[in-house]
Amino acid sequence: MTNRRNFLRNASFLVVGGALAGKTGSANAILPVATKTNAKNLGLQIYSLGRELSPDVPGGLKKVAQMGYTSIELAGYSSEGKIGGTPMADFKKYADDAGLTITSSHLNPPVRGPYTADNLGQIKDFWKKATDHHAAIGVKYIIQPGQPATRSVEEVAYVGEVFNEAGKIAKAGGLVWGYHNHSGEFARVVPGGTEPVTGRVGRNAPAGIEIIYDGLLKNTDPSLVIFELDVYWAVMGQQDPVAYMKKYADRIRALHIKDVAVLGESGMMNFQKIYEVAYANGIQDFYVELENYSGGTQFEGVKGCADYLLKATFVK
Repeated sequence: MTNRRNFLRNASFLVVGGALAGKTGSANAILPVATKTNAKNLGLQIYSLGRELSPDVPGGLKKVAQMGYTSIELAGYSSEGKIGGTPMADFKKYADDAGLTITSSHLNPPVRGPYTADNLGQIKDFWKKATDHHAAIGVKYIIQPGQPATRSVEEVAYVGEVFNEAGKIAKAGGLVWGYHNHSGEFARVVPGGTEPVTGRVGRNAPAGIEIIYDGLLKNTDPSLVIFELDVYWAVMGQQDPVAYMKKYADRIRALHIKDVAVLGESGMMNFQKIYEVAYANGIQDFYVELENYSGGTQFEGVKGCADYLLKATFVK
């Protein structure tokens, strides 16, 4: 039976031993601040900074820009029109002052449990308000990163319908609605199921079984819903992010660039191939995400990620 360790060792799309060009060293390495001559299209999901951003948002965003990032993806939206306690208009001003463009935002409707006809109205009301708030600051995408209950083929299909409704609302407000994955979306479901099917599925797979992520793609309207593929979580779901980008070239329109910690240090992710296919598909929006960095502050880890991408010859 193939376990996760064997999968990661054997999969052809992984790079072992840090063979990628531009592999970074310490996250604390001192490198020249990015200038206009070496600027690249680097986005950052501000969730990566955690609570370290809150004490000084204007100063923190200036640090992010000095690292070489050019755009940010928001996190921490509240229906009062704030990002982590900061009014969105103020947050945009701070980003503008730092030279950063806010292009995307992560947010989830306040609905716990399965999506149903009974809570659909609440979900739609949330997206209407969120669309208004984000349109006011010129955001391009509003993206849901939280996975609803998807325990059967039928439940996946209904979630797809709800996503379409969210997409209609966003489109009417001039925005693009999207969905961001973790690893759970690469489990499988069956018709009438009560829980996702995990582990290896061979010749005796139940009839009608499907990967949740594929089901969400199948049950959403391409004109209403785009997908932001988190390449690291796809690998953690034992899937090849490159294969998914090739299979769904017209649906996956943004990427989360992520590794175990600082980009490139694990030697596990083939970022060169990921970027090559992304550029071939016309993807323009890339967001670094770093979680729970233990090698220093989150700001230091985020700088290490920027250093890696700035040095990588395959990143434009």
